[in-house]
Amino acid sequence: MSSESKTLQTFVAGLPKAELHVHHVGSASPRIVSELAARHPDAGVPADLDKLTEFFTFKDFAHFIQVYLSVVDVIRTPEDVRLLTFEVARDMARQNVRYAELTITPFSSTRRGIDARAFMDAIEDARKAAEAEFGTVLRWCFDIPGEAGLESAEETVRLATDDRLRPEGLVSFGLGGPEIGVPRPQFKPYFDRAIAAGLHSVPHAGETTGPETVWDALTALRAERIGHGTSAARDPKLLAHLAEHGIPLEVCPTSNIATRAVRTLDEHPLRQFVDAGVSVTINSDDPPMFATDLNTEYEVAARLLDLDERGVAELAKNAVHASFLDAAGKARIAGEIDAYTRDWLANA
Repeated sequence: MSSESKTLQTFVAGLPKAELHVHHVGSASPRIVSELAARHPDAGVPADLDKLTEFFTFKDFAHFIQVYLSVVDVIRTPEDVRLLTFEVARDMARQNVRYAELTITPFSSTRRGIDARAFMDAIEDARKAAEAEFGTVLRWCFDIPGEAGLESAEETVRLATDDRLRPEGLVSFGLGGPEIGVPRPQFKPYFDRAIAAGLHSVPHAGETTGPETVWDALTALRAERIGHGTSAARDPKLLAHLAEHGIPLEVCPTSNIATRAVRTLDEHPLRQFVDAGVSVTINSDDPPMFATDLNTEYEVAARLLDLDERGVAELAKNAVHASFLDAAGKARIAGEIDAYTRDWLANA
């Protein structure tokens, strides 16, 4: 690694950041997965750390979903949920993540027998404890696991809109899982209910299917941000629409390679998005599963976009501005980014 690369790496490590596309279960570090797997050995997830690395090597997107759901199966009690959530926040704090919108799939837990009220209490307790201990602010996106069908959509929107259950930290409503064979428009009634209840729309789209899926997310689901949106690069009209309407893309470069959505980093459309005037945010998606973290994703983005420290800082502010944090919170974190960058450049 060149001295210039090391310098940028150090800058990124200390940079205050926000993350908008990162999954709850997918953020479980090998240490935590190992601990949970040892508690629940019948799930078939290796408790040995070396074997976990092999376990997290994906053949394709379908295999990734299979492995992901195996890890979901080691989260079986409210105590497991609380442990996972708090430790995810700890890992974020180590990377100077000041704010994160963590995508949570409550249906995966409630269908496994975890009481809905106990689940909400567990994530909220972890959220408040993490903010008090680490200073990292967490908010929730409840997402529908698309592969589980409309039953999961009904349960997810019920949990997201029932005033007796809805957690204080919930800000948005999403749709994840495989896209092939799971058309977006069928979920319109559920997104309509979530939006009516004051939640923001942030579905995944265009990760493993074409740009028509992104259009469906925009028209049927009224998406305010798009998760991945990788294939949007194939449709100039779509890129122009995203740029004109200020709809950000939640870009996850390493994830796209790991799941074979993009063949190589050099072929990643990130630069096409930026050149088209589309707002992009940088995210880690399921970081331990993809052997990455948010700092690494910023380093990748800096290389793909040929950014110096100022450019990386502006990229970090994109995520702050695209977030659903209140205006005062956005101003605070953007101010931290500016102050950190000024100090860094003054001492360079």
